[in-house]
Amino acid sequence: MATKGIRKPHKALTARFVETVTGPGKYFDGQGLFLRVQPNGARQWVQRITIRGKRCELGLGSPPAVSLATARTLALENRGAAMLGRDPIQEKRDARAGLTFEAAVNEYLTAKLDEFQNDKHKKQWRSTLDTYANPVLGPKMVADITLQDVLRVLEPLWSDKTETASRLRGRIEAVLSWATVAGHRQGDNPARWKGNLSEMLAKPNKVAKADNQPALALGDVSRWWSDLALRDGIAARALEFLTLTAARSGEVRGMTWDELDFAGRDKTDKTDKAPAATLATPATWTIPASRMKAGRVHRVPLTPAAVALLASLPRMDGSPYVFPAARGGMLSDMALSAVMRRMQEAEAKAGRAGFLDTENKRPAVPHGLRSTFRQWAAEQGYPRDMAEIALAHFIGSEVERAYQRSDMLERRRDMMAAWAAFLRGDSVDGNNVVKLGVAG
Repeated sequence: MATKGIRKPHKALTARFVETVTGPGKYFDGQGLFLRVQPNGARQWVQRITIRGKRCELGLGSPPAVSLATARTLALENRGAAMLGRDPIQEKRDARAGLTFEAAVNEYLTAKLDEFQNDKHKKQWRSTLDTYANPVLGPKMVADITLQDVLRVLEPLWSDKTETASRLRGRIEAVLSWATVAGHRQGDNPARWKGNLSEMLAKPNKVAKADNQPALALGDVSRWWSDLALRDGIAARALEFLTLTAARSGEVRGMTWDELDFAGRDKTDKTDKAPAATLATPATWTIPASRMKAGRVHRVPLTPAAVALLASLPRMDGSPYVFPAARGGMLSDMALSAVMRRMQEAEAKAGRAGFLDTENKRPAVPHGLRSTFRQWAAEQGYPRDMAEIALAHFIGSEVERAYQRSDMLERRRDMMAAWAAFLRGDSVDGNNVVKLGVAG
């Protein structure tokens, strides 16, 4: 192991060494670049460089945000600048001047735009920071943000909104890491968890259990479904379709007509609306990988009930969406939540408890309907893998998934038909529900 005072290493550092080293000291890579490890575990890249005849130390950020390869590139660029008579330290100071955290968020999102799967993810990222971080950090210069500043943001949320606070911490860390690499700040990242905030805050999994979305109780399903059928509006129809398919809200709201395949449809028919003649024939909804949380194509078998619902929908001119908003864009996530909220309010007004989760006693929400379906499938004896595939969840290890090539589409079609019958309150017993056991 390298020790303090060693200026020239016997060999250069490796990425693996940088990942695992914990002992305090200075670990040199050559060309003036070394990794400084503090007794508390904090790490920082430092470059010793001569600028205009004066020997200086220049901070280059901290791993893992700044990798070994990136640190070497930065060190080479600084060395070249110094050889040309420039002052890399002063240039970084100038770059840091005037950049607030709020501005850093904007620049970070612009730089990382392509990594976000969809607009909703980007909006969630910004919304979390705007709501909780910017009131405290927004006007501060990123170069001046400290551990105490980050704690002022996180501590009020850590006990009551642990999951939100944990995600927020990661997003603050990412923005500040970008700011460091971009030359807008120096030193350790105050939002880093290990060896930093972990010493100040309780572990998230020790503070609160996962906050599952409130689900609809199985005993309330048929009454809820009948109530929903009486409600007007495109959001109510979207909620019906979401329930029939056990899909996520974003998948349904973003669904376009060209993702639907109604078997037997005349290919010359350009309306894309499900014709009445196809109601009894197999139909499939294929969601592209770009719209899926798991990043892979997902096929959904459409039962006669789902196809009949689609056949009843009008097609909005100029809009590709099956469930468009009033002006033709994508329906808001809040629109579906509002339908369920109004249903619950009507129950309360009538003096009834309404549609509550059996465990946390909170009103059911759209995403919780997936949990309701999963519970129903388990109680009906359907194979676990088949139910998980219906929910577009990953199943098993990577090796198992490599061998599991089938998505059980037709077997899932029967399962979803039984689910639709259950929603309607039809009698379900061993005579009309086929329970498929796991193959031996």
